[in-house]
Amino acid sequence: MPEPAHSAQPLTAPDTRPPCLATIEPVVAGDRTVVTCRGEFDIGAQELQPELCAVLDRSATGVDLDLDEVRFCDCGGLNVLLSLRREALDQGKTVTVRTCGPVVGRLLDLTGARELFMTGTPAHSGGSDTVAAAPVPAPVLVPFPGPGPVEPSPTVAVDEELRLEVDQLRRAMRTRPAIDVARGIVMASFGLSTEDAWTVLVTASQNTNTKLHHLAQDLMGAVHGAPVPEEVQRQVAAAVARVREGNAE
Repeated sequence: MPEPAHSAQPLTAPDTRPPCLATIEPVVAGDRTVVTCRGEFDIGAQELQPELCAVLDRSATGVDLDLDEVRFCDCGGLNVLLSLRREALDQGKTVTVRTCGPVVGRLLDLTGARELFMTGTPAHSGGSDTVAAAPVPAPVLVPFPGPGPVEPSPTVAVDEELRLEVDQLRRAMRTRPAIDVARGIVMASFGLSTEDAWTVLVTASQNTNTKLHHLAQDLMGAVHGAPVPEEVQRQVAAAVARVREGNAE
């Protein structure tokens, strides 16, 4: 008697995408739309990209962001805002940051991206860190070429410095997605918070003398069955134990 045939079950890869821990609330204000952002803007916030673009499409002249209630923001979250800004430029619109807390403000300053979200109009009041309007530079008089080098104008120097900082940010963003996914894996595997998972990754990276994005690639490979170096496993476990001991005190 033939054995009953069993239907093959499709193999599905586990969803390793980090969860979206951010929300947005758009409010139309005349020809612009004010978008209040809350929560944590990391790589998971990419899920909000279609909704943000839809809000931009419906606005007449652009979007003003209220980031006061953003508790955490890294390069993954900033990439979402930069993508929205690029889309606005393509539509002849603008994206500004009305207000932001110290978390976002520090990231904007460190990356030199604050100037990208300024306009020539006065900033809206409110918030703990209001983004001021960009000053209009005075005309620069270029002297007639003569003996000796011509000093570059201050405006040119500032523009060049900003371009360099943005280039550095883009290079960082190429490796940051893997790091954010690895952080999500540590959060899910050990039941840790965002901050504790970040501490575990940084500690393990330092103790194994491994670059953070290489460590992240190792952890991402483990999800698909690739072996993780034993030293990395030991250091991750030790870092998790230290974090839990600190939380228990």
